[in-house]
Amino acid sequence: MPNATTPAATDAGHDWPKLVDELNRLLRLKTTPIGMKLFERAEDMQAIPKLRRPGAIHTTDQIVAQAARLGFTIGITGEDLVGAQCRAVIGLGPQDEEWRSGKHMAGVWFAAVADASAHQSAMHVVPHGKYRAMAVSPLASGRLDPPDICLLYATPGQMIIFINGLQWSGYKKFDWSVVGESACADSWGRALATGEPSLSIPCYAERRYGGVLDDEMLIALPPHFLPKAIAGMQALSANGLRYPIPQYGIQADVRAGMGASYPSRNN
Repeated sequence: MPNATTPAATDAGHDWPKLVDELNRLLRLKTTPIGMKLFERAEDMQAIPKLRRPGAIHTTDQIVAQAARLGFTIGITGEDLVGAQCRAVIGLGPQDEEWRSGKHMAGVWFAAVADASAHQSAMHVVPHGKYRAMAVSPLASGRLDPPDICLLYATPGQMIIFINGLQWSGYKKFDWSVVGESACADSWGRALATGEPSLSIPCYAERRYGGVLDDEMLIALPPHFLPKAIAGMQALSANGLRYPIPQYGIQADVRAGMGASYPSRNN
């Protein structure tokens, strides 16, 4: 499978402020689009301009949130994270027998160890052993040029327009899964592991510790998908299909509204 941690040639050298400006124009995002990058050497992560290092133990959700909610450029190693679950998803900790058993989640999130173990096996994770550090930063800063993946928080309405943009040309059906708790495996874990756009419903921990709002979803994807999505959204906008989606009325005669999008319709 392709791996987003080996960036495509088209991932580098983007005009990051311009991309972010266009995303905000088309979607009116409330949260800062960010990038995430893994490093084989912690020293390379430390060399990022204006990098912050955490002064406390955090979840990965909190680290991501400090970039998306506060605009920080922040880097971590596995020692900065609270436990094996956070480390394992981004490849900074082992996915060993102890972790795969899921026994720490039995009786908390799952009825039995067998259920917890099945959950662990269902997660998308970055293989352990190659990477020693990770950093996140606002995309517009250009400090992770290129990031391995981009992360966008958006409402369901914003998210479907973004997905429609991805599907405007070279249509592809997206099949996404839900692991439940540890949903970061559905977003940044899956995108890092597969190199494909990955949508998630953020989980309890992301909302409790990462500040994710009730109405937010998260998509993670390699950078080269952004120009494609933007071009698609621009084309849709020219057709009158844009965000915010105007309410037409649940009892109105639909023909006038449909006729605006499909002028060839007679009824």
